[in-house]
Amino acid sequence: MDKKVCVIGLGYIGLPTAVMFANHGLKVHGVDINENAVKLINNKQLHIEENGLQERLNKAIDEGNFTVSTKPEQADVFIIAVPSPINEEKKANLDYVREATKSIVPYLRNGNLVILESTVPPRTVEDVMIPILEETGLEIGEELFVSHSPERVIPGRVFEELVNNDRIVGGINEKSSEMTKNLYEVFVKGTIHITDATTAEMVKVIENTYRDVNIAFANELAKISENIGVNVWEAIKLANYHPRVNIHLPGPGVGGHCIAVDPWFLVELQPDVAKMIHLARTINDGMPAYTANKVKQLFAEKRIAHGRVAILGLAFKGNIDDMRESPSIEVIHHLEKLGIDYTAYDPHIKENKLERQTQNLEEAVNHADLILILTDHNEFKEMLPEKIEGMRSKMILDTKNCINRFAWEKAGFTVVTLGDSKNLHKI
Repeated sequence: MDKKVCVIGLGYIGLPTAVMFANHGLKVHGVDINENAVKLINNKQLHIEENGLQERLNKAIDEGNFTVSTKPEQADVFIIAVPSPINEEKKANLDYVREATKSIVPYLRNGNLVILESTVPPRTVEDVMIPILEETGLEIGEELFVSHSPERVIPGRVFEELVNNDRIVGGINEKSSEMTKNLYEVFVKGTIHITDATTAEMVKVIENTYRDVNIAFANELAKISENIGVNVWEAIKLANYHPRVNIHLPGPGVGGHCIAVDPWFLVELQPDVAKMIHLARTINDGMPAYTANKVKQLFAEKRIAHGRVAILGLAFKGNIDDMRESPSIEVIHHLEKLGIDYTAYDPHIKENKLERQTQNLEEAVNHADLILILTDHNEFKEMLPEKIEGMRSKMILDTKNCINRFAWEKAGFTVVTLGDSKNLHKI
């Protein structure tokens, strides 16, 4: 395919997508307003962590198929992959989408295709993007083609899922959808399903809202289990042997740029209708406070007056460096409100983003009374309890059920697991 693609936004989705097209022979120009990220990428250095990204970036640049700058260039296809966060009022902030769309207007020509990959509230393409694109003077759907094709990948497995997952393509008309489908067929092996733009927007939000509601159910089950003498992890595992049951797992909250954000789009659009969705968001947003209060309870029951916590894990999920909407940050805020001292450590967050963050596990656990696991990195699953030295009290609160409980108890630790009341009598 002899086309040039301009990708706006070189973050966790935009950069992998750009290098995938470049690795498949297309000329790609990447754009980001972050000058430091542009500089790093041009030097073949990464500003994000993703398996397989480094070698693919090297190949894209070395073969001359990938350039990067802070300004767009003329192209055949423009892909917008910028953040769409929520503000403090839980409303969608579409400023990045607006600005990205405005930035490409001077470069658009007859026959171009504009694809929005960002996850957005339904009707964003119709109500936000198209009025801006009409400023080109091109007839939308006849001279300028527009579609929404949301990413459906998970950090850590982006390249595998970009290729193998089914993809949703929603054009503003049939020609827009067909052009978008033809483009992604360059590397997508999964089925490409065609619909309209607003339905495609709705589909992506539905997918993440389903998972959020499911996790809220799991978190409620964890609380119930603690009260009635059940290990929720065992109960969920056994329930999931039923062929039509798929319960997700509990935890200290829900994070990431999708699951913790997208359900609010539906609440904002239809607040009087989206009652279950709103409740699920409230439950999951309440888990960091629940976790912090559990720490306070443990210290009280152990009669530890000025306890210190070693927080392990700042990323929102295991084995990645992404802290967006991470519940760990909210847990820390609640610990601070409770006056509980802490030091935070995450082997995947290479720069200290927090005042009390360290790059050294030994420093994190030194003089701590409790280890609080908030992210299930492999490094934490494989920790040897006998190697943990310098703690004042040997306690561990595992919110991810990721450690070998027997090994830690054998090493003299009191082990408490979120959603397991069987540990309460040992406190």
